[in-house]
Amino acid sequence: MSSTMLILIAVAGIFGLLFLVIRTKLHAFVSLMIVSLLVGIAAGMPLGEVITTVEEGMGGTLGFVAIVVGLGAMFGKMLEVSGGVERLAQSLLGRFGEDKSQWALGIAGFLVAIPVFFDVGFIILVPIVYGLAKKSGKSLLYYGIPLLAGLAVTHSYIPPTPGPIAVADLIGADLGWVIFFGVLAGIPSMIIAGPLFGRYIAKRIDIAVPDYMDFEEKEYEKDLPSFWMITSIILVPLVLILINTASTIIFPEGSTVRSITTFIGNPIVALTIATLLTFRILGTKRGYSRQEVQDIATKALEPAGIIILVTGAGGVFKEMLIQSGVGDVLGEMMAGSPLPPILLAFLIAAIVRVAQGSATVSMVTAAGLISPVIDVAGLEGAALGLIVISIAAGATVLSHVNDSGFWLVNRFFGLDVKDTLKTWTVMETLIGLVGLTVALILGLFIT
Repeated sequence: MSSTMLILIAVAGIFGLLFLVIRTKLHAFVSLMIVSLLVGIAAGMPLGEVITTVEEGMGGTLGFVAIVVGLGAMFGKMLEVSGGVERLAQSLLGRFGEDKSQWALGIAGFLVAIPVFFDVGFIILVPIVYGLAKKSGKSLLYYGIPLLAGLAVTHSYIPPTPGPIAVADLIGADLGWVIFFGVLAGIPSMIIAGPLFGRYIAKRIDIAVPDYMDFEEKEYEKDLPSFWMITSIILVPLVLILINTASTIIFPEGSTVRSITTFIGNPIVALTIATLLTFRILGTKRGYSRQEVQDIATKALEPAGIIILVTGAGGVFKEMLIQSGVGDVLGEMMAGSPLPPILLAFLIAAIVRVAQGSATVSMVTAAGLISPVIDVAGLEGAALGLIVISIAAGATVLSHVNDSGFWLVNRFFGLDVKDTLKTWTVMETLIGLVGLTVALILGLFIT
């Protein structure tokens, strides 16, 4: 089949995916599966090979992602149920004081979103924002935007959140580099999109706590755990993964030290250790029965299942592009582009994001499309970590009415659509653009 025809098949596949998700409202998992099958058939693959490719794409992706996302969900749920999220926020506010509460909320969001899903962290912590706004008489946005920025930055850039985990697996990036670059991109993103933008927009849009919101503080069955205990537990998997990455640079291959650090720093082992620590330290040691801990862990897997399936379908899409030959043609075409791969990855993710809204779908779609470029360009090591950050940045910008996060903020802050665009959408776009800028600057020295 000619290169032109293969390109047309790829373009038709992308438009088909957008049509199914946007117009027919078909679930992203089913949409990705249908498009993957149609791309394989249209490219002339034998039907038996199409099915084999689906199985290989799904199995190859979920062998890693399902374990990591599942463990991460249970890890985060224990922190949520035990009151660890609440403790982080309260302790930071106490240390920073009311005058610097914006910074405390930004940092709290940054830390909380490492183990806890974005929407869960927001719903738990928004009563604190309500309380501060009522007490100070300032616009709700003065405190709300920094919290949202902290949550959104980590949700986009720093594993073990599902988005960067999925992209890293699909393009073969080392999670240590992703965490390292995610922190480098995330800190300035949080500062600019959080406290600085929050202060600016609060002077222009003055809103109070919505009348329909009940912001009574949540009651916990047990005393809240200590701040340092929670911080230490959150940092355990990150530190182990970073040690693994550092050891590959410092120690020669085959050395005993490197073998040990590679094992315990593997994301699967690191998250298993962290999850077991939460079960013990925040669970049974604090009075929860083993059955209660098991029930909490089981409950955590419900939202994780959707993310796992969508990511697996993204792996199928990527594998189908490669096996059908479409990927090679796409890779050569995009590799010949005057745009650097980092910017190209950002633009692909941003286009899909604007079109269909879901950050997760945008990330896995962009990862599938950029994979052939990575092979052609010969990118590896740290450079792949920057590609993950650029995809995450593209999947963050320009959130609007087709994104569930847009409506979450719209309702909890009592904003109209116009003001939600001026606040939430601008904040998300700032996060994405700052992240891209950092990735491009680092790319000058790495790629």
